[in-house]
Amino acid sequence: MPKREHLSQSLRAALPVMLGYLVIGIPCGVLSASVGMNALQVLLLAVLFYSGAGQFMIPNMWIAANPIASIVASVSLVNTRQILYGVSLARHCQNTDKRLTYLFAASVTDESFGVNTHQFASREWSVGRATLVNLFSQTSWTASCVAGVFVGNALDIPLPIASFAMTSIFICLLLMQRRSFGTVLAALVAAGGVVMAKLVGLGGAAILIGALLGVAGAMAATSVRQEWRS
Repeated sequence: MPKREHLSQSLRAALPVMLGYLVIGIPCGVLSASVGMNALQVLLLAVLFYSGAGQFMIPNMWIAANPIASIVASVSLVNTRQILYGVSLARHCQNTDKRLTYLFAASVTDESFGVNTHQFASREWSVGRATLVNLFSQTSWTASCVAGVFVGNALDIPLPIASFAMTSIFICLLLMQRRSFGTVLAALVAAGGVVMAKLVGLGGAAILIGALLGVAGAMAATSVRQEWRS
């Protein structure tokens, strides 16, 4: 059992993430309810899948009549960043029980990764306390998503408004990114790729195509730019 002091430390560290998840989890639940998902389904998805971006993408792409293969590929592509998180945090798990390591790796997200990275760098921090941060955050996210289902059912929010929730949040995330040549280029190429894919009749795979073009274009242009400078 974790010590009370560790529980308190982890809860304090996770609290900003938990409050943030209240804001974005409810719209995710509303969006999920708009495509026919019930509270139990949303609960299971948040517990077993636990990917904020993915949980927004699935119902939004379903509304847009994207094929299942495109949805799976797009969500998988977005979640490849988890590999980088795992590699970055692996050094802290060398002397940790494997079961705890698996739980820690399975419950990390963008926000909890940032919190735990800061805690590992600034103080004596353990994988156990880091895992508690992850679980506190996941609990807040899960509860918010389930609450959003009830809100969506009670208010009967129009489908176009619900489907725009993901778009608006990703716009906010884009604006919060550090302004750099690669970031700006990736966003522009991805947007252009989505538009072109839709124009040529590849609407079902437009998001995946745009994302791949954006990443590839930014990586290639950044590499050429670095070589030119050197």
